[in-house]
Amino acid sequence: MGGIGSALDGLNPSPAENGSVSQSEPHKRLSQVDTVVLPFLGGFGRYQRRLVALTWIPAFLISFSQFSDHFLLGQPERKCVRPDQNRTSSVREIFDLITTGNEGSNVTACMCSEWRFELQSGLQQNVVTKVRCSDGCPWKRFPPVDGKLPFKGIVHLKMKIPSSNFNNMFSTLRFFEGFCLAAIRLSLYVLRIELCLPAWRFSMTMIASLIIVSGQLLMPGLAALCRDWQILQIVIIAPFVLMLPYVWMFPESLRWLLVTQHYQRAKRQMFRIAHSNSVDTATDSSGILSELETELQQKPKTFCVTQLSGTRNLWKNTVVLCVNSLTGYGIHHCFARSVLEGSASHLHYYALAAIAVASCMVLFPVVAGFGRRGGLLTFMIITALASLLQLGLLNLIGKYSIWHDAAQRDSLNQRFSYAFSIIGMFSSHAVSTLSIFYCAEITPTVIRGGGVGLVLASAGFGMLTAPLMELHNQKGFFLHHVILTCCTLLCIICIPLLPETASQPLPETIAEGEGLLRRPILPGEQHHLLARTEVREYSRVQDTPLHQVVNPGNGSVPSNSTANGVRTS
Repeated sequence: MGGIGSALDGLNPSPAENGSVSQSEPHKRLSQVDTVVLPFLGGFGRYQRRLVALTWIPAFLISFSQFSDHFLLGQPERKCVRPDQNRTSSVREIFDLITTGNEGSNVTACMCSEWRFELQSGLQQNVVTKVRCSDGCPWKRFPPVDGKLPFKGIVHLKMKIPSSNFNNMFSTLRFFEGFCLAAIRLSLYVLRIELCLPAWRFSMTMIASLIIVSGQLLMPGLAALCRDWQILQIVIIAPFVLMLPYVWMFPESLRWLLVTQHYQRAKRQMFRIAHSNSVDTATDSSGILSELETELQQKPKTFCVTQLSGTRNLWKNTVVLCVNSLTGYGIHHCFARSVLEGSASHLHYYALAAIAVASCMVLFPVVAGFGRRGGLLTFMIITALASLLQLGLLNLIGKYSIWHDAAQRDSLNQRFSYAFSIIGMFSSHAVSTLSIFYCAEITPTVIRGGGVGLVLASAGFGMLTAPLMELHNQKGFFLHHVILTCCTLLCIICIPLLPETASQPLPETIAEGEGLLRRPILPGEQHHLLARTEVREYSRVQDTPLHQVVNPGNGSVPSNSTANGVRTS
């Protein structure tokens, strides 16, 4: 199967509709990072392996911060230790207690003068119990706000803030923590992808995912050792001080330097990589260094993610993966709610972590066998089936069940609900993980950070499902689940339109990203594809001035070229 990028490079230039466009011949060797530059510098050598391993350390530390919400914001169980027999509850008190949706919403709950709050997360006190026990603040559910990382070191200082302002201040700082975490996670993810050759990209990314899950598994033990939420905060944030040298240890991506024409910096880095990988640069048989010397005076170029709006295929691929990411993270909470049912026990916490580990492990053989697109489609189908069966089959069981005992029907419904929820969490986690990785391979180097950032932002919107449901006391949850199930069906239709990127070089320029066209999923499908010459008057992609500016070699097309790629039969 020939590469699309190499096919486009061989096309002859043709004049644009509004005049001829003069472009110099692209630097083929310097732009072929995966196939020419990195193999010349030692491939995935000691230099690349060391940097990839260094990206795993902050990923492990970030996982502590990422999963600390379960402990810092866990809802405690409250018990009445001193009933107030002389107090009579007013109608207003009873109404307020019922409408807040708290546990024990009955009349006797109003007749207590002293409460005891017990946490099941291993901490003696957390943020929620502090808010409740200080200055007699009213009991409320504290919605989790996904906030992480650098600002977390400031949170322990908030103990001096009056408790009336504690809730708002904590939520504000957690928001900025999440903002910083997104930037750090994005930088590490993109850097890890760009350091690896095609054969190593997926395995290195999955190892990082497993390391993050290992932090999730260790978090309960860390909370049990700390016992206090403020000490836990310090233990989580203190190791990040050791990450400050990363500013000098991690160089800029060589791919990005070459494609944006920062050739002076690229030259110094290439010699550093070659020295670390024990490569002799004196024999420049490929001509890379000599070509680099001739281009040292070129001015750097700048790119922005907003250039996606001027593409024909790339923006569609990005939107499809954004919807996949949003749906995967959003529906994961719908499945998790059916299993957890408000429980904060370690058993349910470890169950979620075990499902994540199993999902990452199964991703290896599935993606190896079906590719990126086939694997994503497979897990999305499983997610849709689990959701549809959970929504529809359970109602049918309750309506047409042969058991007349209501207790037996409820027990059967609960078992089926648990089974479908576990399957759904398993597959939706795989969908979320693979969508982000897929976007990193489809988006070109010049805007890869922005493209992956859009998918991560969509994942963040999906994760907002949990706090939104908490704020509304689970009202409208069924409709929310139905909407996300419809999104899974829409994703199943759109995923086959994505290009396959397995074992392919990363696209470096926007033109190369546009060249990643859809390949047939089934072997027999390619016989029904129209030749590009037959649909030229309809598509006319090659005649647009913008396309000729970014890719001047598009005058003639190969005879085996089709509207959906290159015919391979």
